[in-house]
Amino acid sequence: MYVGRFVIVGPDFAAYRVSSRSFPNRRIVDRDGVLTVGPTPDAPANDNPYVSYNCVRRGGDSVVVGNGSHVDPIAEKLDCGYPARDAVATALLALDYEKDDYATPRVAGVVGADSYVGIVRKDALLVESVDDPTLVATYEEDAPTAIDFAGDDDPTAMARRAYDLPYEHAVCAAGVTHDDGDVAVGFHNDT
Repeated sequence: MYVGRFVIVGPDFAAYRVSSRSFPNRRIVDRDGVLTVGPTPDAPANDNPYVSYNCVRRGGDSVVVGNGSHVDPIAEKLDCGYPARDAVATALLALDYEKDDYATPRVAGVVGADSYVGIVRKDALLVESVDDPTLVATYEEDAPTAIDFAGDDDPTAMARRAYDLPYEHAVCAAGVTHDDGDVAVGFHNDT
């Protein structure tokens, strides 16, 4: 099954995976603790604004994960002291779903003292508190759903587990741990 990009959020961890049929030549790079999705050196040139973005970024005492440019404003709202739920809802509502050929939803999660997962689709904005691992994806699994996915002390191993989940067209993945404000990030690229 193809579910597109997805986030998994638990109370003290998160994972994000890029799955793509259209732009598979991407990777995650670490830029001083901010994980960024971008084209591989051999990727064909394109002007699609949805191909490159920060997918993991710290905000306040929390960490944000997501599939697009909304990650930055969520983190900035958290830096300003917004509650996690409000930061997710405000940014997703303001940026709305992606205006591409598929009306791609935006998915996001926050891991911290309060953990949330959210999605904005063409027909809905959903933001839910997380007590157990919860997945939300851009397609098919486009409402927060419980998933059997344990956190890990090693965010790189967690990224690999997210990459290996049985959804089609895996490209790269990120993992995040949050332990009382101590944050660790890791990633796995197909290349």
